[in-house]
Amino acid sequence: MDGFRLRHVALEPGLDLRVASAGEGPPLLLIHGHPQTHITWRKIAPRLSRRFTVIAPDLRGYGDSSKPEGGPDHVAYSKREMARDQVRLMAALGFERFAVVGHDRGGRVAHRMALDWPQAVDKICVMDIAPTATMYARTDKAFATRYFWWFFLIQPAPLPERLIAADPEYFLTRHLAGQTRTPGATEPAAFAEYLRCYLDPASRHAICEDYRAAAGIDLAHDAEDGDRRITAPLLALWGAKGVVGELYDVLATWREKAEDVRGGPLECGHLLQEERPDETLAALLDFLA
Repeated sequence: MDGFRLRHVALEPGLDLRVASAGEGPPLLLIHGHPQTHITWRKIAPRLSRRFTVIAPDLRGYGDSSKPEGGPDHVAYSKREMARDQVRLMAALGFERFAVVGHDRGGRVAHRMALDWPQAVDKICVMDIAPTATMYARTDKAFATRYFWWFFLIQPAPLPERLIAADPEYFLTRHLAGQTRTPGATEPAAFAEYLRCYLDPASRHAICEDYRAAAGIDLAHDAEDGDRRITAPLLALWGAKGVVGELYDVLATWREKAEDVRGGPLECGHLLQEERPDETLAALLDFLA
């Protein structure tokens, strides 16, 4: 991303995150989803860095960050552990309190972060998701068909890993094509970067572990916190033409989880920051101001 410094930040021996950073001002953490990396913010992060200190890492297991073993119950890829990474990262960079924007898996990490580390989260934006527990609880044929990978990637290893390995480029191409409603939003150079990472068997395994955790230990953590609510102001944005926007009353789902919720749809599919960067930027600037 133009003007951004790339580095690895060590959180502990054997665990480091690849991080892009730029700008001055209040700290702003941007967390990508699957199957992206921090590059997904390329269209809006440089403009955000004019007002904020922007920190855009690769999640553990993704991009060029470390890919630890999942461990019992896939705990290493629980959203609790992935959120802990981000809080430690920001502290290592000198930021004890910050705003966070999470898309897709990054939004689920941000959700857990706002519950477990409320003292660190000033504001939170979740992009094109309803809460994980809500989506699993309301699963029907339409959701299972259109979000098939939620049920494919959680199968015991190495079934999904080996099937994807047969043709990773085909799987990634079809996955992205099914999510976007704006042809050309993910330009060839960005796709090539996503594919570079997806060709790594360790990345594919880590991605499956992320989803396995979401269908297991993350649901257990959510059940334990059933009565807790996010106290930080929350902005929910979603694509009006995407699965989440079509199947859920997104604001209602988040009002079950947070005290102060606002937001609305953009005319696009799943990848708001790639499909409608100007509108996404405007909504974020208004909220973060």
